[in-house]
Amino acid sequence: MGRIRHHIDFDKFNNNPDNIRRMHWKEHWQAHYNFTSQKHKNDEEYRKKLAEGRNKFWSNKKNRELYSKRMTERNLRNWKKKDYQQKMRITLSEVNTRYLKDHPEIIEVIKKRSSVTMKRLWKDSKYKKLFNEKIVASNKTRETNLTGKRKFINICSYLLSNGLQINEKNYERIRKDVFGIKSFTSWYLGINKYFEGNKNLVLCELNSNHKVVKIEFLNQHEDVYDLTIDKTHNFALASGVFVHNSQDGDPPAAQRYTEARMMPLAVELLQDLDKDTVKFIPNYDGSTKEPELLPGKLPALMLNGATGIAVGMATNIPPHNLTEVCDAILAYIKNNDISIDELCNIVTGPDFPTGGSVQGDMSELYKTGRGRMVMRGKVTTECLSKRGQAKEAVVITEIPYMLNKTTLVTQIADLVQKKKIKDISDLRDESSKGKIRIVLELRKGANSKFIINSLYKYTRLQDSFNVNFLALVNGQPKILTLRDVVEEYVKHRKLMVTNRTKFELKKAKERQEIVEGLLIALKNIDDVISTIKKSANSTEALEGLVKKFSLTRKQAQAVLETKLQQLTSLERDKLKKESEELKEKIAEFEKILGDIKEVLKVISKELSELKNKYGDNRKTQILQRISEIKEKDLVQDKDIVVTITDKSYCKRMDVKTYKEQRRGGRGVVGSGLATGDFVKQLITCSTHDYLMFFTTRGRVLWLKAYDVPEAERYSKGKAIVNMLNLSNEDVTRVISVKNFEDNLIMATKKGFVKKISLSHFSKPRASGVRAINLPNDNSDRLIGVEVVKKGQEVLMATQQGKAIRFNESEVRGMGRASYGVTGIKMDRLSSSKLGQAGEDI
Repeated sequence: MGRIRHHIDFDKFNNNPDNIRRMHWKEHWQAHYNFTSQKHKNDEEYRKKLAEGRNKFWSNKKNRELYSKRMTERNLRNWKKKDYQQKMRITLSEVNTRYLKDHPEIIEVIKKRSSVTMKRLWKDSKYKKLFNEKIVASNKTRETNLTGKRKFINICSYLLSNGLQINEKNYERIRKDVFGIKSFTSWYLGINKYFEGNKNLVLCELNSNHKVVKIEFLNQHEDVYDLTIDKTHNFALASGVFVHNSQDGDPPAAQRYTEARMMPLAVELLQDLDKDTVKFIPNYDGSTKEPELLPGKLPALMLNGATGIAVGMATNIPPHNLTEVCDAILAYIKNNDISIDELCNIVTGPDFPTGGSVQGDMSELYKTGRGRMVMRGKVTTECLSKRGQAKEAVVITEIPYMLNKTTLVTQIADLVQKKKIKDISDLRDESSKGKIRIVLELRKGANSKFIINSLYKYTRLQDSFNVNFLALVNGQPKILTLRDVVEEYVKHRKLMVTNRTKFELKKAKERQEIVEGLLIALKNIDDVISTIKKSANSTEALEGLVKKFSLTRKQAQAVLETKLQQLTSLERDKLKKESEELKEKIAEFEKILGDIKEVLKVISKELSELKNKYGDNRKTQILQRISEIKEKDLVQDKDIVVTITDKSYCKRMDVKTYKEQRRGGRGVVGSGLATGDFVKQLITCSTHDYLMFFTTRGRVLWLKAYDVPEAERYSKGKAIVNMLNLSNEDVTRVISVKNFEDNLIMATKKGFVKKISLSHFSKPRASGVRAINLPNDNSDRLIGVEVVKKGQEVLMATQQGKAIRFNESEVRGMGRASYGVTGIKMDRLSSSKLGQAGEDI
């Protein structure tokens, strides 16, 4: 029901209750819209009346003035909106373009009119100034010569797609042979004009990395807070204050509390950055320069790991132990021919900051650069004292890498609530800062082994980590082995140490030159002062010192800038000592630059110092094997009783449900039964045994005993048809089997008997298999199946009271496709029974 009263026949004067219908506004509007549309299409008289109404309205001058005023006010109000202005510009541009295309003669008229207007405006000095400003601004933002850049990128893209390195040699060859040398820019012109001589910028362009669309200066205050608390923040290299990388997923502290500073370990990555070790390139918007890469005294790629995905490539490198990685690099420096196997003996595997354990083929992983590992948290059992009673508890002290602790606790609580993990009486998070402790108290009699297996199976306490050692080497993506990573790091450090030594040698020589000049000046101090005093200005004094004492211009300038207090005999001794030290340093630097072995010695020394300073023990344990957790590992192996009723209901109960009683005992209720139902079979077995269900049509289906629903004594159980894939057949016999080593004896209604080895049924199938090949006309059916051991007797009885007994050895073993042999011919078989010779039945 709506609020609008609608006239069904669209006659507003017909207010008969039968003509009124309540409806919502939208439905009412739609009804009138449809009605009016139909009339407009089909009713000529209606269209005629509309035209007359329009003509009458517009013929009134007052209506025209009023409408014009309303339109003016609306347009002025709308023009204040930026989006409306933009929309109108686009619309008018399209309309004007279409109009000029349809009326080309108008173009000449507009040209003449524009020329007159421009000449008139050009006489105005204000217009001239504004015009120049607009032209200059537009030239600054215009992208020039896009065609040349696009052609250059096309050749580079061709090189990359064909697996060729992007360099001058390959570029020029492809430009000449494939694209045609005249129409495409040369390598030198393209790389320098469009990419500032930086090949990495070309790769970024090809990989569709982030591009600067515009630079906008913000008015509000911005700092590093968002970078400090963001997911991409590198916590291994940051000394966080207040909440940063909480394992509970807690939100970060407010901006007024957080601080950003580097850990001492991070400083090692930046060391020597000011000594011309690396090349500096423009940043993303060209406002400043940044290092192309860091000097990196430590192999951060291995220590800190890396995770990322872009342009169809992904990398996932786990963190490693600093001590092991440094030892591997030192071993490689000592012996360049060291094998990957020898390196794997040093770097035994990843070392996660959260501890735990890890298993996988580490040797294969480090040889290929790819692999999969299984991570596990650390779980122990403890005996807790609660209210004077001892209680067993499962305690989680370490969790897998990148797992949120709060998520794990919530997941365990959900599993307990859904009864997927049983026998847990209490769950507590007793973790403190830097220490994980999740306590699961167990009920009395609970088996901690199965609780732990359930945690590994159903939660992320056991998780996988797919390793992919993908990194950029000389600007090209490459899968790296452990040896490749070590080799590339040593190459990098060789270059860094060489560049640093060159810088320090240059600085030492420059200082040595100054010190020697000061010593000459001190030796001739009186003449130096006299020369300076006689000079008219500093330039004349400098030239006089150079000429009279054979000083270089730098030395002479240093003498002029020296304060008088530095001309004492004490300063002379200091300068002599400094000169000797500089000579030793210069000799040392030249020695390093003259021999690559000396460079390697420096790298080894620095690595050893870093290892001793920051190295620690491994947190993650490497396991040889983590076995797959199967369903039976989650269920305790205990004795149970399985009951099957005549109406095919099945359940299991703990054998302890049936208490031992004396002779006068009345027993206990074993099962609640439906009307007319009775217990047909009662089987005592283990939860890990197989139950084999044989049907009247000769098929067999399997269930693990623990898959049979556990129920109370008064429950009737669950229908077998809901547990097994049965079709127009009934279960005639159920047997329990621990192993498939004995034989089975089967008997049919017509008296056929068949012996078959249990090994034929050792591979269970969900759909079941045929155990005996009965006639297709349903003239016979299976009525009995028993496990038979060597030497047992078989007794078969008929409905007319006839019986036959024979030894199981008299029946030969057969396959699943056979029918069997005749056991008795008298009449219909009633039942069969097994027993030992001399045993009462």
